[in-house]
Amino acid sequence: MAVIIFVLSVGMILYTYIAYPALLAVAARLWPRPVQTAVHTPTVTLLIAAYNEEEMITQKIENSLALDYPPERLQILVAADGSTDRTAQLVDAYAHQNVLLNDEPARHGKMAAINRAMPRATGEIVVFSDANNFYQADALRELVKPFADASVGAASGAKVIAKGDGVLGESEGLYWRYESFIKEKETAVHSSIGVAGEMLAIRRCLFEPPPDDVINDDFYMAARLLHRGYRVVYVPAARSIERISPTAQDEMARRARIVAGRYQAIWRSREIVPWKRPLLAWQLVSHKFLRPLVPLAMITAALSNLLLAFRARPLARLLLLWQIAFYGTAVLGSYFHPGGKWGKLLYLPTYLVHSNLAALFGLGRFLAGKQTTRWQRVPRRPPTIPNEEQ
Repeated sequence: MAVIIFVLSVGMILYTYIAYPALLAVAARLWPRPVQTAVHTPTVTLLIAAYNEEEMITQKIENSLALDYPPERLQILVAADGSTDRTAQLVDAYAHQNVLLNDEPARHGKMAAINRAMPRATGEIVVFSDANNFYQADALRELVKPFADASVGAASGAKVIAKGDGVLGESEGLYWRYESFIKEKETAVHSSIGVAGEMLAIRRCLFEPPPDDVINDDFYMAARLLHRGYRVVYVPAARSIERISPTAQDEMARRARIVAGRYQAIWRSREIVPWKRPLLAWQLVSHKFLRPLVPLAMITAALSNLLLAFRARPLARLLLLWQIAFYGTAVLGSYFHPGGKWGKLLYLPTYLVHSNLAALFGLGRFLAGKQTTRWQRVPRRPPTIPNEEQ
């Protein structure tokens, strides 16, 4: 029994991280489903959600006003949610440049702020954004191209991590390049399952407000569009640049919130998984539902490996030594951050372990009902555009 548990646990980890992307790449090559694109300029509303963003909101608005998109076809709308700093006043200063403010003194959460602001949105396409990410100049032009295809309900751009934040930033940048590969292949097969909430474009006529208690609102909106028969596509040429959280602890807290939302999505799978469309259901389960279960598989793999090693199985002992080395390297990487390639190699196990620890924290929050829909703002430095990205 221990052998079966070990094989199944390791098999799940390998399938989730390696086999699923590989199968996608094969499917994308053999059975591609191209998206029709065209250069066009539909009216666009850039909806920026903001909570206590006085340090960043001015730069975000300046970045938005500088985008290479016809100004007469671009509406900039800021949804402020219970800010206690000068966010609203700073946005108001741009009223003469047709930047609209939708302000609510009481804080109710990001999705509540978006829902309040949506009736003021006039664009055919609504692009949801945050205050701490910055778009490259051609981002909107690239992002709207797939909407020439009537089957496309939403499009999401590429999240790019800026340079300058050490091995944590480099590891996060590597993770998002890995995610980018998966989303490109998913789009080629049918639809991207993962979306970036800081650059998510939806046809305004298809907008469906998520329930108030939904944690990962961007994923829920995209999944509902898939459930309704529309495609969600990934547009790597539309780039959004941001910096990571200041510390590994802040980054773990952010990931724990996201993973709590994934457990919630599993719980509500009946609402979002298109079970009658097996290809999409396979993509969604493989990409989003198995990932938060990986730390449980890691634990069972370690325990079953330990049991087999005590039974004097030579291969089990060798594998146990490998696991000890992996987790030992992860611990070392938490305290030592040498530079160069060796430093990056040392930190990679740390990043993977921290990510899966965050998933366990997310599971605890979800089971305890302690994860709220309100995001906790963490100060970040603005990235330099366009040349400091990884």
